[in-house]
Parts: sequence; structure tokens; C-alpha cells
Amino acid sequence: MIKEKLDKLFNAASYHKKSLAIGIDTILIVLSLYLAYAIRLGSIEIVGTWYLYQILFIAMMIVPFKILIFWIFRLYHISFRFISLGEVLSVIKASAITSPMIALIALVFRDREILFGFPRSVIFIDFFLTFFFITGIRAFFRLYYSGPSRKKRKDILIIGAGSAGEQLMRDMMRSPRSSFLPVGFIDDDPKKKHTLIHGTKVLGVMEDIPKVVKKFDIKAIIIAIASATSKDIRGIMEQVRKTNIKDVKVLPGISDLMNGKVTQKDIRDISIEDLLGREPVEIDLKQVSSYIRNKTILVTGAGGSIGSELCRQIAKFTPAKLIMLDIGETELFDIDREIKAEYPYLQILSIVGNIRDENKIKRVFKENNINTVFHAAAYKHVPLMEENPREAILNNIYGTKVVAKISSEFGVERFINISTDKAVNPSSVMGATKRVAENLILGLTSNSTSFISVRFGNVLGSRGSVVPIFQEQIKKGGPITITDYEMKRYFMTIPESVQLVMQAGAMGSGSDVFVLDMGDPISIYQVAEELIRLSGLEPDKDIPIVISGKRPGEKLFEELLTAEEGTKTTLHQKIYRAKITANIDKGYLEKIDRLISLAREDKDSRRILSLLKKLVPTYQCSTI
Repeated sequence: MIKEKLDKLFNAASYHKKSLAIGIDTILIVLSLYLAYAIRLGSIEIVGTWYLYQILFIAMMIVPFKILIFWIFRLYHISFRFISLGEVLSVIKASAITSPMIALIALVFRDREILFGFPRSVIFIDFFLTFFFITGIRAFFRLYYSGPSRKKRKDILIIGAGSAGEQLMRDMMRSPRSSFLPVGFIDDDPKKKHTLIHGTKVLGVMEDIPKVVKKFDIKAIIIAIASATSKDIRGIMEQVRKTNIKDVKVLPGISDLMNGKVTQKDIRDISIEDLLGREPVEIDLKQVSSYIRNKTILVTGAGGSIGSELCRQIAKFTPAKLIMLDIGETELFDIDREIKAEYPYLQILSIVGNIRDENKIKRVFKENNINTVFHAAAYKHVPLMEENPREAILNNIYGTKVVAKISSEFGVERFINISTDKAVNPSSVMGATKRVAENLILGLTSNSTSFISVRFGNVLGSRGSVVPIFQEQIKKGGPITITDYEMKRYFMTIPESVQLVMQAGAMGSGSDVFVLDMGDPISIYQVAEELIRLSGLEPDKDIPIVISGKRPGEKLFEELLTAEEGTKTTLHQKIYRAKITANIDKGYLEKIDRLISLAREDKDSRRILSLLKKLVPTYQCSTI
């Protein structure tokens, strides 16, 4: 009841907080001076006689001066409830400057009768009392606001007693509306056990998680380790699964956070990317910025998973203009709205168009001085393209040819083609068309344009990939269907793959095929198990996993290189340059044109696939 009345009073006062803060400090400054005299003279009664006039005389001059210095040190620009070490140091500095002012007053007016018998030690006592009262009143408000009703908050355990965990704890203490109440920390460093962070104890190491959760009746866990790898998170989750906790959240890596500062807004649900992702990617920001900043950039397929992430990453480097092109209006609308909201100062041009529309594409280049093209538009769904080989050829090969040739005509500096591991020894129409697209741009000659292909594997969470498909199956109650127990795939997170694509674009000098280091292939069965557990369920108990058999065009294992290709290292440890072995001569390019003509004429698919096989001899087609 008392707290509710105080809350109402403090909330009403918050509209005049600067004026009230100055008023409170004025009272405290006078009180500090009065008590300094009382302590020096050893009696309040003595102060009440002769020295009272002396105190009033000094106060009339010292109060405005101290308030002015406090204002200069910005003590009235920070809410009382958020006082930290920085503000405490500011109070010390301000007090150290203002207290000697008393000595100056005594010196200037030493001949005045009113300052007769001035006790000089008052200067030092006043300094300590001023500091004590000014910081004390602010500390009171911080303590008051950091302790709201426990009933409204969820008892949580913070994993990680490092910088990120400390910042998160501090933010929760500051926020009266926080839904979390930290009970303790867990850290992998046993030396931190029993230490206190903002009054909250480090309760143990990772192996102690089940015991701590049971003892303190923990309701949720937040993983706050900015440098945690997916391997670290998997280890933590092994301990968490020994408890009944279903609510597990995580902070992103410190490099992904605004200014490296941690707040509760950064907390998100743990995802499959956290469990299956790899080491954080480091890119040469200066090198990437050199070909994006203040340049005009075109992204085709801008509404897709890779294309939209390219737009997000490119926008961070402040291009002169970002042109986003896609045939799907809904996807384009979504990324257009997102980029414009996040970067309102950028010049954005969103175009609904088909990369096969030569006149439209030529007009886009004619009306815009484009410097770099990221070509992400492609049909990628393997089983669907097996049934529609004509469309795969027209989009993935002819569409690439249109954009690449026009890029060369208009003197674009870089053309970066997004390719796939399915282009290596392809077993599908989709993979074979992507390989032909790679070869096509290798065969283009240009004095001004560098043609670059970047080849990588599956992207976690991209539309149509296994993750959203599995999630949809889980939502329906199962079963999850996978091709084969032994099936494995290379995986990357979307931001990781895009960052490496941008880095490779900076490194290419022309007619390059770059291969991204995908790490070790991951079992699809493992992905299914992890997704089920993330949903708070148990594999094969709550959600069955069913082996459905291989679909047309699928492989059990993907490859990033053909046997004869091999790689050369580059300056970036996660990017390799494939050795070009294909002979892309005039005759090869004429065969590509013939393939496109057959697809346009919608001839017998066997003839189309037979010619595709000639263009990609390693294509393992089961229908011819």
C-alpha cells in the first residue's frame, strides 16, 4: 500500500524531475554545510548560535555555484534510478571542485565580522558529506526501482558471468517492468563460484545446472555468453535437458549487438542456428566497404532468403543507391518496408520484374549507374525443378545470361553470382542448371566487369529448406519425414553465408569461382531431433521421425568440389578459389544458346536433358 502511494508520487514528480533534483540537491548542500559545522564544533547547539549566520552567508554563495558545477557535470541529465559508477565519479569530481569554494569565500571575506572564527576543516568535512548525500539520494532511488514485486517476475538463471551476463543483469535491475528476476549465475570458470555480481551469486559451473534449477525452482534460462560457439551451446543444452526447463533464451554474439551493449531487448528464443551454426565470421570491413559504400548496388532475387539478407547487409555499408529486384511482389514489399524503416536515409529503389525480361533489365541498367550486381534470383527447389526442367533452364541459365550480358554492356564493376554445392557432380536439374550458369559467366569476357561465382551449401532457415519444413511438420504433430538416416548436408546461417559472399565479391578479380568453407556436414536426422527438442518435445516419443526414401534428384551427400577441381587458398581462411578446369569456348556457349532455344520451344524434355548432360558431363540424370 505504501509502495503504491510512493509510486504514484514519484511518477507524478517525474514530469518535473530536473527541477525537483535541483531542489533536493539544494537542501542537501545546505544540510551538508550545516552538519560539517556541527561535526567540527562537536555540538548542534553551538551551531545554532553564532555560526548559524556564518553558515547562511556561505550557503547563499556556495549553493548556486555547486548547482552550476553539478549541471556542467550532467548530474541532472541522468535519472536517479540509473546511477552507476560513471555518475558516482562525476559526483566526486563535482564535489572536489565545489568544496574548496568555501575556502575561497573565507579568504575573500576574511575581514568581515561574520566570518570571524571560520573553522577551515569544515571544507574537508563538507566535501565528504556532499558526496555522501548526493550519491545517497540517487542510490536510494536506484534501489527502490530495482526491487519491484517478485510476484510479477519469472525466476531465471543466467548462464555466463562475464561481460554480457553482467550487462544483462544490470539492465534487469534498472528496469522496473522487467519480466525476469535473476536468481543466480552459472559460469564455466570454477574460480567465479560464490562471487557476487550486482549482489547476485555465481551458483556453480555448467554441470551444476540441473542441481541449481531444482534447488532454486528456476523457471527459465538465459544463455548470456557473447563468444559462445554452437558447440558450447549444445553442451549447455545437454545439461538443460536434464531439467524440466522448456523456456531457454539466448543473447546473440556481441558483434551482432548495437554498440556491443547488452539489453533485455536483445534476448531471443534459442534457435536451430544457435545449435548448428559455426564459428563467427570475420570479414574485412574496409575491403567490402570499398566496393559498396557510395556505390549503386543491384540485388536480383531481393525478396528471397539470401537476397533479402544481402540487402540488409549491404544497407549497413551505406551505398549511394540500393536497387532491389524480384518477381514476387509480396516478398519484395516486405524487404522494401524493412530496409526503409531501418535505413530511412538510404536511397532505395524496389522493382518488380523478371530477370528473363531483357527489355526491362536493360532499362533498369540504363536508368541507373549500377556498379555491382549480386545475382541471387534462381529457382532452387530440387524435386519441383525435376518436374519443370524447362523453367529451371529459362530462369537459372537464360535469366543469368540476360543480367550478366547487360551488366557487361553497361560496364558494371562486379557481377557476383550466387551458386550452390548442388552444382558439383549434379544429380538434379536444379544443380545442373546452376553449374551451366557458373560456366556461362566464366565464358563471358569483359574489360570492365569481374564475373564471380560463390558456391556454398544449404542455408539454415531459408525458405523451402529442411528447417521450416520440419517446423511445419512439428506444428502439425508430426511425423517428420527425412530421406535417409545417413543423409548429411553442409549448413550455414543466412548472415554467415551472405557476409562471406560479400567478402568473396571484394576478392574476385574476374572469372573466379569461390567455394566457402562449410565446416563438417551435419546429419539431417540430428537437425530433426534438435528441432523437436527446441519445441519442448521428445524425438520418436512425442514426434516420430520417419524415413521416406530418396526423392528424384536428391543425393545422400553433397560436394563442394569436383574431384578434378581442387582449391587454392585465399587471404580469407573460410574462402577458397576453385581451380577452373572447364574449357568454356565459343562452341560451349553456342550449346547453351541451343539449350535455351529448346526450352523456349518447350520441346521433348528428354532432348533438353540430353543436351544439359553434354554441357555438364558429371550430371547424373536418371531419366535419360
